[in-house]
Amino acid sequence: MPETRTATATATAEARPRRRIKQIETMVADVVQETPDTNTLLLFTGTDRLDYEAGHFLTIDPHQFEALERFTAYFEDVKGKREPPRAYSMSSAPHEKYLAITVKEERYERGATRYPPLLSPLLVKRTVRGHRLVVTGFTGPYTLPADAESRTDHVVHVVAGSGAVPNFSILKHALTYAPGLHHTFLCSNKTREDVIFRRELEELAERFPENLRLVHTLTREQDVFQHGPHYRRGRVTAQLLQELIPDPRACLVFACGPAVGTWERAAARARGEEPKPRFMESVLQALAAAGVPEERITTESYG
Repeated sequence: MPETRTATATATAEARPRRRIKQIETMVADVVQETPDTNTLLLFTGTDRLDYEAGHFLTIDPHQFEALERFTAYFEDVKGKREPPRAYSMSSAPHEKYLAITVKEERYERGATRYPPLLSPLLVKRTVRGHRLVVTGFTGPYTLPADAESRTDHVVHVVAGSGAVPNFSILKHALTYAPGLHHTFLCSNKTREDVIFRRELEELAERFPENLRLVHTLTREQDVFQHGPHYRRGRVTAQLLQELIPDPRACLVFACGPAVGTWERAAARARGEEPKPRFMESVLQALAAAGVPEERITTESYG
């Protein structure tokens, strides 16, 4: 996931006890390239007990990297404040051996981002096996409710780009430990090559045909059907959601992806314009049009 995030939990989500946030020294056990600009870092944590939930994130402080020292100092001078840690969703699930984060390299977009990204380029392009990282975890409200199986039998995942990361963790854990739940995993990307966890998701769909329906929407490919029955052309629409959600008032939806950011909103208003909706704004409108009540939607966005 990218470096900034906003998370909102469902109004009816069960209150969870506070977890003790702690620093953990890790070593990069492996680096897996997911797409041309996205890598998964498998982190060896030794004997540390990993007490986290699927959907949680950890944070990484950029001050620990000597290679970033001059950039960090410059940003702090320009901003007049200390650079904060960056948050990254975990793609691993609690029952798996290694802790894993999946990081997409962010790029500077004129008019959309105020500053160039600091940490994600280093994590994606310059982090190799054997590197040591200090991470702080674990937290976040973007988790499946403990009573999910009593509230629904259908969990709908609506994600775009690296928004697939926390949902992939939730999906893996639920397929193993919550067999009463059926999942629709709706994943939006520009092209097939941009799909993070493409092979793993297809393997899960084959292993759990009764519990998982996988749908990819591609916005910049014409002949999407050549890729197989899981693929559709275009964006996530209310019509598609209506097709995939038979009972919109009974499902639980977890939506994660890019949203209009603070700087993007300010820049648009300085021009006398309203910011153009991004994935999250469009999906929330589509979910409402499809009849899904707001209280049954949990979101996490970045931008």
